[in-house]
Formats: sequence, structure tokens, C-alpha cells
Amino acid sequence: MKIANVAGRATVVTGPGRGVDVASASAGAYGPGLPDLFRQWGRFRAWAAGGTLESPEVTFTPEQLGPPSPRPLQVYAIGLNYRDHAAETGADLPPEPLVFTKFQSSLTGPVTEVTLPTKTVDWEVELTVVIGLDAVNVPEADVWDHVAGLTVGQDISERTLQLTGTPPQFSLAKSYPGFSPTGPYLVTPDELGPADRLEIGCALNGVTVQQSSTSQLIFSVPTLIAKLSAVTPLYPGDLIFTGTPGGVGIARKPPKYLAPGDELISYITGIGQLRQRFVAQEGKP
Repeated sequence: MKIANVAGRATVVTGPGRGVDVASASAGAYGPGLPDLFRQWGRFRAWAAGGTLESPEVTFTPEQLGPPSPRPLQVYAIGLNYRDHAAETGADLPPEPLVFTKFQSSLTGPVTEVTLPTKTVDWEVELTVVIGLDAVNVPEADVWDHVAGLTVGQDISERTLQLTGTPPQFSLAKSYPGFSPTGPYLVTPDELGPADRLEIGCALNGVTVQQSSTSQLIFSVPTLIAKLSAVTPLYPGDLIFTGTPGGVGIARKPPKYLAPGDELISYITGIGQLRQRFVAQEGKP
């Protein structure tokens, strides 16, 4: 099942640009928004699996879509979690997940215009997990029971601020307005299949800059959720950005960064794509 946030309303996707409004199809029992759906996720999944969604279809464009989880209580992100990314930076593989946070105010939908605060803003396409049920001390074998679905995320990063100070400012540098686009859909694990063999990548102005597979993950989705939930409860709607593959701008020689007028297309096979266009901050070239 694919679920979209169409102008704030949970919509089961039935085909390209069309779907069924959950609240209408359930006579108000579920929805109307995605946060409402996550609070009832277990019952909703059982209802949705029980029969055909009988309601008139709605149509939508990618520009109308909001983030699949618009108001998560918590947004986690994992650094240096792809073997090819560790290799391009010359770093050793981390013995434990490197965890930081992104802030909710940076979340947007899949098609956006992003203001560049500096000349050192970078791209990081990421497989992003949406939690569906409370997760506390969840063993790896049971993790997928607690996952609502997967989506595409971009962990856009301002590198100067990120690397300033000791310790560096990861969370702030990755949380400017518009720096966390997600979407286009939440795809349930049963539809997507194994999460460790998905093609992931992005293109800048039509030129591929990242192209990899989630088989390159150092810490898998089950491992990440098991380790995080052993420390802090995970709640329905929470997001986990699971890390980026090789090909980021800062690792290039010379480094390459986003500029006004650039267009970035990010994708994961089976989920869909994001499209960001970048503009200069007012008063800056």
C-alpha cells in the first residue's frame, strides 16, 4: 500500500496521480490527516487489508503532496551509514550508529523550492523510515511490525556550520527551512519488499551524483530501530533518516555544492522521487 499526504489528507494511492481519501472511504473512522492515521495505525492496517476501498477517487499532482509524516514527535538521522560513503570520506566503519537529529520545522513535501543560506550546501539522499507503532526495546526480529512504511528523504546539509566547533553542529546545519524534503509516498514494507536491496540515488541538473543500493548500509533498518528503541521510545509518525550513500558534494575534489537555479532529483526504486529547486537567499548572489 502507498499512502500520500494530499493537501493534508491521508490518501491511499491507487495509480499515478490518483487515490482514495481515507476519511471518506472509512466514513470518518480513520484520518483525515496522516498524524491521525498513525495514532490508529494498527487498526487502520487491519481495516485497509479487509476489503476494497469504496470511495470516489481523487486526483492530485506531485506539487500538492505534503510530507508523509508532517508532525513527527522525533526525527532521527544516522551519519556515515553506507560503506561507499565511508570509503569516499576515508573514514573507518563506525562500530555503533552515529545518531543526530533533524528538526520538524525543516520537513517539507516532495516538490519544493529551497533557499540556500550559504554557498556550501550539499545533498544527501536517504531511505527514511516512518514508525507506525510504539517501539520500546524492540528486538530486530520484530522491528517490521513497528514500521508504518518507508519513504525517500533528502538530508540537505550546510557544510560550513556542520563542521564548525567541537563538537560540530550536525543538527542545526541540517535543519534550515526546507532542508528535509520527504515523500512522495509512504510505502508499506509488504509492498516494497526487502529494504536492503533498493536502488537509491540522485541527479543534479540531470547528471547523476549519487547511485548506490541499500545493500551498502552498515546498520540495517532492523538494527537501527532495535538500537534506538533500546534507549528512547519511538512513537507513531517518528522518522529515521538512515544515512546517505557515496557521491556527496563535500567528498569531491574539488568539493561541489548546490547553487541558485540547480535542480536536484532524488529517488529510491519502488518509492518514487523528490524534486528540489534551489534559489538564492534574498540579498545574496
